[in-house]
Amino acid sequence: MENVIIIGTGCAGYTAAIYTGRANLNPLILSGNQPGGQLTTTTEVENFPGFPQGIMGPELMMNMQQQSEKFSARIEYTNVTSMAKAAAGHFEITSEDGTVRQARAVIVATGASPKHLGLPNEKSLIGHGLTSCATCDGAFYRNVPVCVIGGGDSACEEAGFLTKFASTVYLIHRRDTLRASKIMADRALANPKIKPVWNSTVVEYLTDEKGEVRAVTLENLMTGERSELELKCVFVAIGHVPNAQFLGDLVDRDENGYIIQTKGTLTKTEGIFAAGDVADHVYRQAITAAGQGCSAALDAERYLTSIGVR
Repeated sequence: MENVIIIGTGCAGYTAAIYTGRANLNPLILSGNQPGGQLTTTTEVENFPGFPQGIMGPELMMNMQQQSEKFSARIEYTNVTSMAKAAAGHFEITSEDGTVRQARAVIVATGASPKHLGLPNEKSLIGHGLTSCATCDGAFYRNVPVCVIGGGDSACEEAGFLTKFASTVYLIHRRDTLRASKIMADRALANPKIKPVWNSTVVEYLTDEKGEVRAVTLENLMTGERSELELKCVFVAIGHVPNAQFLGDLVDRDENGYIIQTKGTLTKTEGIFAAGDVADHVYRQAITAAGQGCSAALDAERYLTSIGVR
């Protein structure tokens, strides 16, 4: 029986492991299907405190892993498929290989996966001119054209942010009106640096000799006509999918699938705590995920103390 199992190895998961490890709870981390989380697909990270020269995303995550292991955290590389609460009050966590692990407390830090278009070379271009986070990567594309795919509030917000850096921001949407709220849509369309591309979708990413995005092929959904649009980065803003399906009815979720926290990082089930992007659809930053990982660890420690675990 484990005192605490942490599901997920992003900023939230590793930070939770550091804090629970320092509390002598001997945490077990289950990696999930993307060890290190989304930052492992990012190149240079310039906005994480403590690194004035920036740091590569994979290096930052490796540092966090090593720090958690320094404080006795153990990592098992497996993907969780289901979880249930046993009659005795502890939790039973089942992995894809059928292994069942037991824990008195569980910290869910499984993050959220960005939706993509499903084009053939999409995965290989992440970090090479394809991203889903303007806040993370916008500053790398100064004075060059970029595009945002989407038509909701997030797409409009991303486009507005990118105008601080890019020369032109093409806002590509499948319809002839934005789905965003009126205030967000009006703000985006009033910005002279944002150029809407209506009734269109990206059907191909085009790359240069270095494998970086140089353009996209657009298809007009009304006429079927195809054209090439030169740019340096594609920001996909068509939503995220929280990685929380395996929890069943152990937690409440909002209409988009994000775990609802009841107080701090607590959930509706005593002993289950949620941290990071699996519960955060507002900020979705590495540093906010790390902060929630800290909070979840402290909440879990207090819970375990309350049930007699020292």
